[in-house]
Amino acid sequence: MIKILIIGKKSFLGSNLKKYLSPKYETDNLSYENFKKKESKFFNKYTHIINTSICEQYVNDKYNPKYDLDINFIDKFKRINFFYIFFNKRKIYALNENITEKSKIKPIDNYSKNKYITEKYLRKKIKNQLISLRISNIIGKRIHNNSRNSHKLFFDNFLIYKKKVSKSKKVLDVKNDFKDFLSINQFCKIIHKIISLKVYGIFNVSLSEKIYISEIISWIDKNFLTNVRLIKSNKDSFTLSNKKLLKKIKLKISKKKLKKFCQRLI
Repeated sequence: MIKILIIGKKSFLGSNLKKYLSPKYETDNLSYENFKKKESKFFNKYTHIINTSICEQYVNDKYNPKYDLDINFIDKFKRINFFYIFFNKRKIYALNENITEKSKIKPIDNYSKNKYITEKYLRKKIKNQLISLRISNIIGKRIHNNSRNSHKLFFDNFLIYKKKVSKSKKVLDVKNDFKDFLSINQFCKIIHKIISLKVYGIFNVSLSEKIYISEIISWIDKNFLTNVRLIKSNKDSFTLSNKKLLKKIKLKISKKKLKKFCQRLI
């Protein structure tokens, strides 16, 4: 019987996963504060544990094991009896199109460097019990307004910029920029499939298609770009190949579904 624990009660991914997975499996979630109080034997009843909680210092500063919640948690155990789902970032890779799991690793910031350090340690420590997911941009709404959120989502940044746009024209340097997006619904379906099929390993999690920034903005708010002048940038464009994962989980995800989801956001 599958039993899931999600660490990170008010995080964007944690709260959305709890909502999606609860009707399908016995699913609990814990705040990080409560998680720290639990002894290792408490966690042995779960088949899958997902950590969505993170320290601000881990995001912003150079690696310090004190702030690595994943390693600190895993080191509680002499033996791992559950699958551990670790969320990595696509920014561990060098920018490119059709990035595979074997593509060049070139973290661009402290957060990405720290994530890759953690992943390497977990691969050695728990091997076949590790599910490490290198994730593209996830778009969706937060269920909780959590003041402790360590970083902004694409949708957060869009809402902030939207407030700044008045009747005068504004400049947005994304004319040639494209990224790889997933809706939070698509992401939750992928996690559900990974859990139900007991898949493990390292996978890219993505749509595996070019989505231009101007395109996804027009889906979210069809009138927004009338007040904005786009200029060329092409500073941070990428796509992640999802072939390895989709071969395992046999799930179809489409740009059409992503568009429909974005059109309902506002």
